Amino acid sequence: MTSRSGSVSSSNRFLGSRSLLHPRLVICCIILFICLIWSITLGSANINTHVVYQALFNYDTNNFDHLIIQTVRLPRVLSGVIVGASLAVAGALMQGLTRNPLADAGILGIQSGAAFAVVVAIVLFKVASLSLYAVFAFTGAGVAAAAVYLLGSMGRGGATPLKLTLAGVILTAFISSFTTAILIRDQEALDKIRFWTAGSLAGREMQLLLQTSPYMMVGLISAFTISRQITTISLGEDVAKGLGQNTIWVKVIAAISTVLLAGGAVALAGPIGFVGLVVPHIVRFLVGTDYRWIVPYSAVMGAILVTIADVGARVVIRPQELPTGVVMAIIGAPFFIWLARWKVKR
Repeated sequence: MTSRSGSVSSSNRFLGSRSLLHPRLVICCIILFICLIWSITLGSANINTHVVYQALFNYDTNNFDHLIIQTVRLPRVLSGVIVGASLAVAGALMQGLTRNPLADAGILGIQSGAAFAVVVAIVLFKVASLSLYAVFAFTGAGVAAAAVYLLGSMGRGGATPLKLTLAGVILTAFISSFTTAILIRDQEALDKIRFWTAGSLAGREMQLLLQTSPYMMVGLISAFTISRQITTISLGEDVAKGLGQNTIWVKVIAAISTVLLAGGAVALAGPIGFVGLVVPHIVRFLVGTDYRWIVPYSAVMGAILVTIADVGARVVIRPQELPTGVVMAIIGAPFFIWLARWKVKR
């Protein structure tokens, strides 16, 4: 009787701790909204928030500021939101499945594979269809993920975190060199997509956003659906099997979700790295190890981080701008070094 009441009280404490997290998520959403408005107002021409409101809810086609907001800045900001959310959730899924603190779509070569496939489609096959860009990106992401897992599984001990990380770094360097070689041979294609290859939200059109966002939304919904199972697997595969969980199906769904999220993000904005590495660790510090909370928090905070990075890309060397991927590398590289130094050894 005492044991049962103890378990009930511990369960109540757990539920209580979860309920306390709701205000934090609301605060994160408010911060995201503020960042979005701030991002829309910034550019070569500063536009105040009143004009932004008018452009969003009372659009005048004859107003030049309204035209800039609707056709240039709004697609860019929305692209940053979906890309940031997708990459952060993809990183959270990968870290939960592999129990690898360095797991990230960029570090493990998935983004490089997707980018290489898109470059091949543009340069070698002269593909101009936006929907086909996404298909090539998903294919490249899937092949790269499989290759990294196979390389990391070789030898004794199977797919350890360190071996997967090394395999991803090696494959990324290998694929990136081929991507560069292809672009060097085609100057016209290089001029066209050089910002995209560094990861950029500049010039994103609403049409491209509408073409790629459904794939990422499917990936996000799938991630939310299996978040409870990811929590169990993150405790160890033996524990998950002992609780009756079908780990194979969970891994398959998670792998498909990761490919959809990373592939869609690359097709839309190019390979923006370190988002999936940085955000899940920050989220775990705030909410613990329950993926039912890690996934939604990662989505919101990933959107915030990419939005802020994109703002930085526009204001650091104004009136020119940097690729968003470069700013994220400045943020994420020190974080990666810290993780590699302290987390992997532990």
